[in-house]
Amino acid sequence: MDRRHFLLTSAAAIAGTLTRESLAQNTAAPTAVKIKKAVNLGMIKGAAGASIADRFKMARDAGFEGVELNLPDDNLSVEILQDARAQSGLEIAGIICTPHWSFPLSDPDPAKRERTVRGLQLALRQGGELGCTRVLLVPGVVTERVNYAQCWERAVEGIKRCVETAEQSKCAIAIENVWNKFIMNGAEAARFVDEFKSPWVGWHFDIGNCVINGWPEHWPQLLGKRILNLHIKEFSRKKANDEGMGKGFGVELGEGDVNWPAVMQAVRDTGYTGYGIAEVPGGDAQRLQFLSERMTKLLNG
Repeated sequence: MDRRHFLLTSAAAIAGTLTRESLAQNTAAPTAVKIKKAVNLGMIKGAAGASIADRFKMARDAGFEGVELNLPDDNLSVEILQDARAQSGLEIAGIICTPHWSFPLSDPDPAKRERTVRGLQLALRQGGELGCTRVLLVPGVVTERVNYAQCWERAVEGIKRCVETAEQSKCAIAIENVWNKFIMNGAEAARFVDEFKSPWVGWHFDIGNCVINGWPEHWPQLLGKRILNLHIKEFSRKKANDEGMGKGFGVELGEGDVNWPAVMQAVRDTGYTGYGIAEVPGGDAQRLQFLSERMTKLLNG
């Protein structure tokens, strides 16, 4: 081997080694980020006369880091919620848009659709004032009177009217997968979000709601960075088959058919760093403590 060929061969070998080392460094598993825990305000059962601030403190004392709210609500002013947040140190982990089931964006009546457009815009503005970065929205419902294409078209039209408010409020719209006969897999969910071409529209991934149509661990790879929030609940196919579909949710977290290690690994692989919000029966301080401890095992175990 002549000197020139030797040098070229050696240089190529070194370059190959460096490239492999660089790739190994770049593809190394990222440090796992702890997913924070939250609970819906409606799940916190305080003593008679307990204030909103008292209920926030109950969640904090149980180990939760955030509270989910249902807004707009005439009985919950931004000032009351800001005070509760300040006293407890908790964050507002998410907001559920209250009118979206009663007046879905898919409804044939434009006046009803308008109710949810206005409600979503108000919830987004309140979210911005409270430092919350996402509002959950059920986009519509497919029914005998509303076909899939109509639901898609009307939902897109209504949500587009709210994107500017989301951007101004720095509070995103997070579409949730529910039992609405609409968007029943991760591929559809990703395509729906991409309709808006906006960072202010993403997905609220409800883990328990997926089980009836498949396996929740399949969704995160398709949704990727579109995931803005998580709802944490369980589902038992056996209970659903034996007692009725809705009864499938009647099992404790970790005792149904959700493969939590697989689901949470898939979520972590997307780089998700937000909240896991319990959506299960709540209760008193003891019940909240149980849920907090169980969620720690499932989310970060």
